[in-house]
Amino acid sequence: MNLRQLPLALALSAAFVLPAQAQSLVDLYDAARSFDASYQSAKSQYEANLYRAEQAKAGLLPNAGLTMGANRTNVSSGTEAFDRGSFGNQSATVSASQPLYRPFNTALATQGQKSVDVAQAQLQAAEQDLIVRVSQAYFDVLAATDTLAFVRAQKSAVSEQLASAKRNFEVGTSTITDSREAQARSDLVTAQEIAAENDLRIKKLALDQLTGKAGTAPKPLAVPVVIAPVMPDDVNRWVDQSGELSPAVQQARLGLEVAQLETLKARAGHKPTLDLVGSYNITQNNGSASVSQDYRTNAASVGLSFNLPLFAGFATQNRIKETLALEDKASSDLAATQRGVAQATRTAFFGVESGLGQVKALEAAETSSQSALDATKLGYQVGVRINIDVLNAQTALFDTKAKLAQARYDVLLGGLRLRQANGSLTSDDLATINTLLSK
Repeated sequence: MNLRQLPLALALSAAFVLPAQAQSLVDLYDAARSFDASYQSAKSQYEANLYRAEQAKAGLLPNAGLTMGANRTNVSSGTEAFDRGSFGNQSATVSASQPLYRPFNTALATQGQKSVDVAQAQLQAAEQDLIVRVSQAYFDVLAATDTLAFVRAQKSAVSEQLASAKRNFEVGTSTITDSREAQARSDLVTAQEIAAENDLRIKKLALDQLTGKAGTAPKPLAVPVVIAPVMPDDVNRWVDQSGELSPAVQQARLGLEVAQLETLKARAGHKPTLDLVGSYNITQNNGSASVSQDYRTNAASVGLSFNLPLFAGFATQNRIKETLALEDKASSDLAATQRGVAQATRTAFFGVESGLGQVKALEAAETSSQSALDATKLGYQVGVRINIDVLNAQTALFDTKAKLAQARYDVLLGGLRLRQANGSLTSDDLATINTLLSK
């Protein structure tokens, strides 16, 4: 087979071998989203924080309670005048209170809402991490599949060269050295094939475990592969976006806001509280120690409850100092996170730019390696090249093809990592990659 036709042949063979249930990247991501334990944990944490925030609001809402009681008393005496017999009472009280001024509770309720925002950012980060992990596993399987295909194609080419060397030796136009070199290269490729098969098996198991599906079969990239450049092409615009979109920056910023609210709660230790309180009591008496007949009493009350802290043993002052120090820490953490995210975004951007350059260079190298192999085979036929030259040229070509395929996957994955770094990664980005897959 002409090696120039190898990419097309591989694509056609993949199309015939590809099972009917082959999945796209979006299909496998959807499966992993409902199966992955890490993502489900983050989702459950988010739901728990929603209910925790509602609990924090309770300090601003009215409270009501019902109290009921009953007792029975028996008074007996040797003196008839003091012998009252048995009597008792039953009572029920409804009480309610509405906070009017409680700065501590107000800050606590605001903190509860911030905890929801933190959980939302954590869930977003978990979703982006899942997107990258699924994509990594997906491209690992494709890369391992390509490697195995290239190794098998190289094995076929080496086998042809080995047969040719043996024929030439039998007719006396080449030495035994050519046959032995071709045999050694054939044995080496066989070992590489075994390793490639095992690597593919392991990569498929990893993808199966991540998605919860057995026998996953990722769709390969469509031929010819066309990878779009990074847009926007200005690294500073990516960095600027990270300040608003990055879940890590959002969490650090919310951490500072929560620390500031903690200081407000501490300062509330010096402030008064004011509540509106009311109650209604009904008591049914079946006599008493001094009254023999039954009677009933109804009592209603409404008023204001005011409390002013005077001295708490310097606990409040020291708590304020503690929260101010934690506020400074949260501010420093935010600055460190912003710098780290900016650096990660720049690194990812230039990594994708470098990867695109490598793809172009390897595409040129593939063409050059193919031309070099053709020239070497022609030289071998006319006697100016030896068998080892052909074998080396074949190895160089297949090595270049494998590196080119890996470089393409690295660029696609690098684009996702770039969006993860600056916080703009969504499942829609997988749909974009899906358009590059074979139909």
